[in-house]
Amino acid sequence: MATLTTNSPLGPLTLTEGNGAITHLDWGGNGTDQTPLLTQAIGQLEEYFNGERTEFTLPLSPKATASQQRFLDALIAIPYGETRTYGEMAKTLGISAQAAGQSCGANPIAILIPCHRVTGTGNLGGFSAPDGIEKKVALLKLEGAASLLI
Repeated sequence: MATLTTNSPLGPLTLTEGNGAITHLDWGGNGTDQTPLLTQAIGQLEEYFNGERTEFTLPLSPKATASQQRFLDALIAIPYGETRTYGEMAKTLGISAQAAGQSCGANPIAILIPCHRVTGTGNLGGFSAPDGIEKKVALLKLEGAASLLI
């Protein structure tokens, strides 16, 4: 599998490509493989962080069960700048709020699959990145969802 790292406002991010699709986004790392897809993905991340992109148009292939993939698809459907609660996600998908939280935490392609757009009721919930809440707040501010933070 090929990996490529970029510096972002959140620190280094490493993308992994396998079989022509993005399979992981990791916090930190030092990947140096310059494939066309990884270069395109880094470019889209840069556009996102510069406020020039509101959705990603990359082939994604997270390792997931059918039910996990259904949850990840629901995350992708949350529009830029909007949020859903774990409870709303649970109700929509017919799962428990706890299962929704666990599925968010297991998302292997954070940011590109926007698990940061899911919050608790009356709180931010968690985020799988190092310094998770700080990074989640930064992403929500970037997307203009900062009213949630007041």
